[in-house]
Amino acid sequence: MFPYKTSFNLKRKSKKPMYLQLANQFIELIKDRKLPPKTKLPGSRVLSELLQVHRKTIVACYDELQLQGWVESVPKKGTFVNANLPELLQQEFMEKPVFLSDKTIGFEFYKDQNLARKSIENKEGFLYLNDGISDARLTPTEDIARTYRRICSKKEIYKEMSYGSLFGNEKLRITLADYLHKTRGLPIHKDNVLITRGSQMGIYLVSKLLLNEGDIVVVGQTNYGSADTSFLQRTTDLIRVSVDEDGLMTDEIEQICKKKSIKAVYVTSHHHHPTTVTLSAERRIHLLNLSKKYHFAIIEDDYDYDFNYQHSPILPLASHDTNGNVIYIGSVCKTVAPVFRIGYLIAPKEFVMEAANQRRFIDRQGDALLELTFEDFIKSGDLDRHIKKVMKVYKARRDLFCQLLNEQFEGVFSFEIPKGGMAVWLHLHKKYSWNTVAEIAQKHQLEIGEWQRYDAAKIHHNCIRIGFASYTIDEIYELINRLKLTIDEL
Repeated sequence: MFPYKTSFNLKRKSKKPMYLQLANQFIELIKDRKLPPKTKLPGSRVLSELLQVHRKTIVACYDELQLQGWVESVPKKGTFVNANLPELLQQEFMEKPVFLSDKTIGFEFYKDQNLARKSIENKEGFLYLNDGISDARLTPTEDIARTYRRICSKKEIYKEMSYGSLFGNEKLRITLADYLHKTRGLPIHKDNVLITRGSQMGIYLVSKLLLNEGDIVVVGQTNYGSADTSFLQRTTDLIRVSVDEDGLMTDEIEQICKKKSIKAVYVTSHHHHPTTVTLSAERRIHLLNLSKKYHFAIIEDDYDYDFNYQHSPILPLASHDTNGNVIYIGSVCKTVAPVFRIGYLIAPKEFVMEAANQRRFIDRQGDALLELTFEDFIKSGDLDRHIKKVMKVYKARRDLFCQLLNEQFEGVFSFEIPKGGMAVWLHLHKKYSWNTVAEIAQKHQLEIGEWQRYDAAKIHHNCIRIGFASYTIDEIYELINRLKLTIDEL
């Protein structure tokens, strides 16, 4: 006899859709065990009458909860709280002249083999595959430039042009804390925010603070290569766990924890890099419980949270963390354009203070004027408007790209249509080799790139990650045409 009528607070004038308000409040009730596993939820008609909302709102709410894995629908029986959610333990865990280049080096220096990457020379007429970047042509440059000029023309702007805070611009930190709280449920304030030059700087700083020689970091069997490199630079031991359609296999992490002391788990929870799969609700809770029990940090890299095409984003691990185990890293670079080096590191205040001290020696304070520009860009709603605009464009490009892959390469490639993000994880049939594909593609002015980096664990999965968001419709047709010519010759 749960008091549904008095347990929900729906704000009809809020910008957030009613069904999402309702879904988020259901999630809190499930997390708090006020609605335990296997609880049967009221029918849509009954609940709509109790809450005085349209029945379609209830249906959309239940669909959202089912997509996120919190509830399950049983035909002819009803909707039930997922029976497989593990115990939350909610109360326990709260990147000619002789020129200098012709001379030999007169001194010795150290080289790090972990940093070695093959450079690809840009050639006229070539199309280059990427692993999922935004289309710079869609950047609202005029809006950003207008805001930048307005900020620079203020009488008091000189105060922002000297040395400032090691934490980044205070106004931006306040605005980001509020924005991340409203859009991602992060219970933070400005003291939890450190402005970075992008996600990679955040990963570097976290590695510097967390890891010493011999420490163990758990990562996916497939993983973001630059994160691996940052951890290996600290001479840590990487232990890899399997990744399936529900993300990192947390049962494997638990078995490792029973045998060894681990320092951190790195996870791209929303869209795993490179496979694009989403970490399920069940595994998110399991991972949080493990971090509480075994005292390790979760490094959550949420690099493309904003891009979802089938349902609203699942809230980050950091939004459910009440024990201070999660370090949350993100950026504006992926959303707007890579040139705007604005990122953030979210963590407990003490950790943020030490990260700021470390940042002092690689980037004294960032770019205060750019940070003020993006503070205005976020606060005015321009960022949200830009996201809504490019989401429609990227979805159309994703749909066309996947359609053409299916039509032109049956039996050669296999893949799952990504629910979000800007890339597809493409499996090449085992009888073919990406080495050969890359070689033939050169004849057709198509650059495949350094595909080996997706198989750092040497498991020979024969897959690569191909971005679709940065190509126009015409460019997608041309890319597929050149790839078709390559495969036909193969």
